[in-house]
Amino acid sequence: MHKEYPRFVSLLTKNTVALILAGGRGSRLKNLTDWRAKPAVPFAGKFRIIDFPLSNCVNSGIRRICVMTQYKSHSLLQHLHRGWSFLRGEFNEFVELMPAQQRVAESWYSGTADAVFQNMDILRNYDASYTLILAGDHVYKMDYGEMLAFHTASAADMTVACIEVPIGEAREFGVMSVDAENHIVGFHEKPEHPEPIQGNPDMALASMGVYVFNTEFLFEQLNRDAIEPNSSHDFGKDIIPYIMSRYRVFAHRFSDSCVAAPGEAPYWRDVGTVDAYWEANMELTKVTPDLNLYDKTWPIWTYQAQLPPAKFVFDDSDRRGFAVDSLVSGGCIISGAAVRRSLLFSNVYVHSYAEVTDSVILPDVNIGRNAVLNRVVVDRGCDIPEGLVVGLNPDEDAKRFHVTKKGVTLITPDMLGQRVHYVR
Repeated sequence: MHKEYPRFVSLLTKNTVALILAGGRGSRLKNLTDWRAKPAVPFAGKFRIIDFPLSNCVNSGIRRICVMTQYKSHSLLQHLHRGWSFLRGEFNEFVELMPAQQRVAESWYSGTADAVFQNMDILRNYDASYTLILAGDHVYKMDYGEMLAFHTASAADMTVACIEVPIGEAREFGVMSVDAENHIVGFHEKPEHPEPIQGNPDMALASMGVYVFNTEFLFEQLNRDAIEPNSSHDFGKDIIPYIMSRYRVFAHRFSDSCVAAPGEAPYWRDVGTVDAYWEANMELTKVTPDLNLYDKTWPIWTYQAQLPPAKFVFDDSDRRGFAVDSLVSGGCIISGAAVRRSLLFSNVYVHSYAEVTDSVILPDVNIGRNAVLNRVVVDRGCDIPEGLVVGLNPDEDAKRFHVTKKGVTLITPDMLGQRVHYVR
């Protein structure tokens, strides 16, 4: 971890309010977000995606947090109510919910900047010196205190967290160029031809969707942008390109504030596609995964359901209940079935003679006898019929389910004709 700035930055974090933008559908996740917002999608066996930026805030000492919601937010709001109500209002700590309310006009949030603008009257009451704006749909561990220290040391008006990505993937991000002092001198949102890092033509410098603003400066820019007739009212498309040549806008390297043990590479994932979601979960089944969920110094907080331990039963020669190279959550029963290199969320029941391989099984799934699942993502609440075989014949699977370019099959209750509008 970067050590140029002191780790103890309580005055900065106490004077900061974090805004988590959690209103997006995440359409690239296909049917996984038919009935839930992307930040509410389960991840890593027992968490939701939004738990990662929330945990980063709490672990960094930022305990005034607002979550802005919009699209199909019921399960997200339920999760936040159950798992994130432990902060104490007596100490001016909170996780407040800001659903789209049409506070300033008869319209919903039209962009990331507009979401903040529509709640500006509430935000003024917090009287925070700094505003930290976060995306609610990325998986990473980051000390925001380090970024705040960089921001103040640079006398910046705005700071953008950035990460190096392969040039071929940079079209999905906001791409910036910087000078020797990390002042942003160029910024393009999802460019067709991304500009590479100087001296490294294979990599580009991408925005992580993590911003620090001086609060009064933020309000000034939101007011200015709100009356621009041609603006889409988005931080990446409109705010940053306008202010970067007029004010002090800096890039902060994720490698300087990531939470990782010595020798570990910085971990950040955009799990915005079914393939990326499957791969990120599969990484956790490795002997030494890139994301350390066992780090007691930087825990990931979440709602803890009261469940019995996982159970493995039968040890006959033809029917043995086991799981290898896998994560199995509480409430699961592996009854005479084989689970290999897979991640099972809570309350999954795998019946005898079933085989689950290289798969991600979300909570409350029942897998019938003799079923075979290979390289699949099974959504919450599915009842997999006895003898169903998925993942061995992509052409046949595509007739009923969604098959990705990399051959991962997504199964939802709707696809099976079950529990339409299963919203958790």
